[in-house]
Amino acid sequence: QVQLVESGGGLVQAGGSLRLSCAASRRIFSFNVIGWYRQAPGKQREVVASITKAGITNYADSVKGRFSISRDITKNTVGLQMNSLNPEDTAVYYCHAAGYGPQDDYWGQGTQVTVSS
Repeated sequence: QVQLVESGGGLVQAGGSLRLSCAASRRIFSFNVIGWYRQAPGKQREVVASITKAGITNYADSVKGRFSISRDITKNTVGLQMNSLNPEDTAVYYCHAAGYGPQDDYWGQGTQVTVSS
């Protein structure tokens, strides 16, 4: 069973930065795509950023120019650098990894990000 473990969440003031990290128990290049999602209270889970095996990145419009997703091969992690945070970014952030096939699909337990105004 693949495990994804997020870290780096916390409380930050508006305008501040945080860096999230997702550590995988399987080589990150064995997945087709790895992404970061978030879910705010009372809202649906939404994709924030993703990176494909080929290194192609995509971002939600709401975070473009502020967030950056990257891979660390040596640590086997996927990071999410979040800058210029605002209260609307407050949510539980989840790491998601999709391999090949519907069963090859995994979620982390989530990490809370709270941005105070």
